[in-house]
Amino acid sequence: MPKFLYFLVLLMILGSCKERVSEAATGEVSNFEAMANELPKVVPVNTKARVILDTWKEFYSFDKSFERIYTIDYREDLVLVIDDLVEKQKLLEKAVYPEEFDIPQIKGRQKVVKTYILKTKGDLEYRQDPENSIKEMITAYNALREQFNVTVNNTLPTELIENEDT
Repeated sequence: MPKFLYFLVLLMILGSCKERVSEAATGEVSNFEAMANELPKVVPVNTKARVILDTWKEFYSFDKSFERIYTIDYREDLVLVIDDLVEKQKLLEKAVYPEEFDIPQIKGRQKVVKTYILKTKGDLEYRQDPENSIKEMITAYNALREQFNVTVNNTLPTELIENEDT
């Protein structure tokens, strides 16, 4: 009987250790997966803007890198995505803009996106919770995409605005 009791206690100890390990492993995975699922969605670009943006290869690669935010599972994945976004954003800044989008409104919103990308990168480097920074970055990116829509749908001639003081 004492041998059976020792064996039973040993099984209980081993069984409880396994549960703790599996809970810790799934806790980290679900944290970043849940965060990726709760992020705001990207604003769609209308067809007029899409035609122009498809010819702008630097923006296309930036856009594809940005979409990877929604596929992160771990903190390391997010670090890689943000580092890639920093590099693609630098290339986008130096690129030749399409004529329709070579305006201060687009460039200003792009700088705001850059600011929030760097803020997210800083949060990751200092081991802070990046969730709010990521949401702000997506909001800034949505404002940039919305500005593309506004720009191509603008039907006012620029001469009317420029000659207003006469």
